Amino acid sequence: MTADAAILPGPVTASTEVATRRRGGPSRRVRLLGRYLLLSVLAVIVLFPIYITVVNSLLRPAQIASQPPTFFPTHPIFSTYSDAWSSGHLGHYLFNSFVVTIIIVGGQVLTSILAGYAFAFLKFPFKRALFVLFLATLMIPFEVTVVQNLTTVVSLGIYNTYAGLAAPFLAWGLGVFLLRQAFLGIPRDLDDAAALDGYGNWRFLWRVAVPLARPSIAALTVFSFLTAWNQYLWPLLVTKDEHLSTVQIGLRQLRGTSLENVNITFAGVIIAVVPLVVLLVVFQKQLIRGLTAGAVKG
Repeated sequence: MTADAAILPGPVTASTEVATRRRGGPSRRVRLLGRYLLLSVLAVIVLFPIYITVVNSLLRPAQIASQPPTFFPTHPIFSTYSDAWSSGHLGHYLFNSFVVTIIIVGGQVLTSILAGYAFAFLKFPFKRALFVLFLATLMIPFEVTVVQNLTTVVSLGIYNTYAGLAAPFLAWGLGVFLLRQAFLGIPRDLDDAAALDGYGNWRFLWRVAVPLARPSIAALTVFSFLTAWNQYLWPLLVTKDEHLSTVQIGLRQLRGTSLENVNITFAGVIIAVVPLVVLLVVFQKQLIRGLTAGAVKG
């Protein structure tokens, strides 16, 4: 039997693995529990300000300033949301924000695709220097260029227009970097095979490269939307009429109406956040795939 056991070690190996898993089982469960506990604590920290904003939007102004603070509204006032929508003209401001954001997102995605493909596949003079110059733009704060951008917008005659609101943001160095990295992950064999089939750079870009880089493009779309939607300084400077004000400017005007209606301001903030939440929920999978693209290779 000893010889048989030596000749057939399979069952012994399997039982050893089972025993090892059993010994490592509790510690693995403890690590998993600790991981979920940490994530839960972080989620509470991140979501708590949003929860407090929702609570304050349902309270009376006197209850908001009361001590101790109220964390659970017993008699919520839901009319604050309709008041914020009507008296604050948030519908008009949201429309302006959507128009400007869509223009900016479309411009950034298109220019990032074209520039990223050029830096990844094409050969031209000073290619590396130009790419470093693109990345260097990320280190320049927007406040440094705001005066020159405003002067340019005025000289072009697009001040106080949708074009003026979007023009300085139609290209983004971060987007070029993200899509260049995504295109570099495409096997060169596909490029060679496409060339043999008669595909030029333009057809290869839109029929092969862009579909393969969809997760990165989706992640760029989300980042671009969040950045454009939350702009405040530039819309404040480049508009003089309320009919072109974005939702961030509208919230500032809503806040300045009266301190007695501070709950309406909180309701307006929640209304302005809803499109961002919907965007993150819809593009959640694509965003995660875009952020983790290239992290695991097999």
